[in-house]
Amino acid sequence: MNWSSWLLWGFASTVVLTSVLAGSQGFGMTRMNIPYLLGTIFTPSRDRAKFIGFFLHFGNGWIFSLIYVAAFQALQRSTWWLGAIIGLVQAIFVLTMALPVLPALHPRMANEQYGPTVVRQLEPPGFLGLHYGIQTPISVVIAHVIFGAILGTFYTLK
Repeated sequence: MNWSSWLLWGFASTVVLTSVLAGSQGFGMTRMNIPYLLGTIFTPSRDRAKFIGFFLHFGNGWIFSLIYVAAFQALQRSTWWLGAIIGLVQAIFVLTMALPVLPALHPRMANEQYGPTVVRQLEPPGFLGLHYGIQTPISVVIAHVIFGAILGTFYTLK
């Protein structure tokens, strides 16, 4: 494994992924803010949650990029289209599996069956993240495909 290439391109692809997701929120495509959702797992403070979540999201991006790199190493191939395919698979997993179960793990997120409480006031994302907007799945897929394409294009095998 080429550790320096992973560190560089895992970081760069995470920067782009985070920027695309933030941009899609800024342009009104989605109301989902993953760093905020991650941060509120650890603190009820909105400002601190955004700060903590930002670093958690970056750490997650770097960790997930290891899976991409492991796939590139196993296949002895690193191309933009292979990275994009892995990104598409990850986006589908996030939208269909991870987001719907988030309320079960998140101490401040309401449950779809029971609704909000005094403590659980965050809206659950729902299937495909559709509770955060009809274009949420589009922005998640685009961000993850770009993430994978960057990794696949620039990661160099050793």
